[in-house]
Amino acid sequence: MDTRPIGVFDSGVGGLTVVKQMIKTMPNENIIYFGDTARVPYGTKSQKAVTKFSKQIVRFLLTKEVKAVVIACNTASSNSLEELQQTFEIPIFGVVKSGVEEAIDSTKNKKIGIIGTTATIRSKAYERLIAQSDHTIKVYAKSCPLFVSLVEEGWTENTVTKLTAENYLKELIEKGIDSLVLGCTHYPLLKKCIGETVGENIKLVDPAKATAKMIKTFLTEKKMLQKKDNIAKHFFYISDATDTFDIMCKKALKKEYIPEIIDIESY
Repeated sequence: MDTRPIGVFDSGVGGLTVVKQMIKTMPNENIIYFGDTARVPYGTKSQKAVTKFSKQIVRFLLTKEVKAVVIACNTASSNSLEELQQTFEIPIFGVVKSGVEEAIDSTKNKKIGIIGTTATIRSKAYERLIAQSDHTIKVYAKSCPLFVSLVEEGWTENTVTKLTAENYLKELIEKGIDSLVLGCTHYPLLKKCIGETVGENIKLVDPAKATAKMIKTFLTEKKMLQKKDNIAKHFFYISDATDTFDIMCKKALKKEYIPEIIDIESY
């Protein structure tokens, strides 16, 4: 048993969808969350910048004595995971691998769609991992950068969001995909809108669920899982004040938390 908390970070509020699944899967685990609201979005930035930001955040989380770090951000996972794992001794998990595994299990016609930020799609991380498992699967990737901004604004179901979804997803629907990976942790907050756009014949794959299961399996095997009678404590930190955190926190976690603002540049 290891009573230390699990550290989770994202470019903004999207990672709260991963926290949601972690709480469901591991209700007794203490969680420290950091959202880089001052520098969101990561998806339009270079790999070098994303990696620099991610290292600063991991250093901050280490001051909270976390036992593992979850990169609840597809952009950072696809661009920086390997370097972070080489830099820090603590176990660090991304969300891409688990999303790939679930997508492969999900598809019946071997046509998978991937949507994500520009940086995630540019990295081709999903395509590489899918090809390694099954080279017969066809992957169609589409960057949807405006989705992050819409979520950060709290615009999850209005007309602008619906029209944006229709514009982005039309070509993937035409390709005949039967599974669509929500390759950004912001996107599950648009799940209703995206689902209505693509229709019920296309299954939406949310890597957050698979990631939470993967982490629980790891902690169980390493005997690091918190004891069952522990009353979990969750703490939230952000790099800049934003009303969106409160809105999305209530939407994703069904509870209100007051985040502490920190100067992430000092780490």
